[in-house]
Amino acid sequence: MIFAVFLISLASAKTERIEEAPELLERDGRWFSLRGGPRQPQPTDHAWDPVAVYALDELSEEEFQQLFEAHRAHVPELNLKY
Repeated sequence: MIFAVFLISLASAKTERIEEAPELLERDGRWFSLRGGPRQPQPTDHAWDPVAVYALDELSEEEFQQLFEAHRAHVPELNLKY
């Protein structure tokens, strides 16, 4: 399984486990593009699934980076070493 992080807005992110990580995914009527991964985190005190990061397809790279930074405090998988 792959742990997918969907960055929606500065105030909203969603996570779910998915079988595959395609370049584009539709969720709740919106299109998300794969922006990172899936990558296997380095081992820590427990096993981690590979992590894939998605953002709304219409966002620029700069907007994606802002969302990524905003959610690092709330989504531990965004802080792992790979």
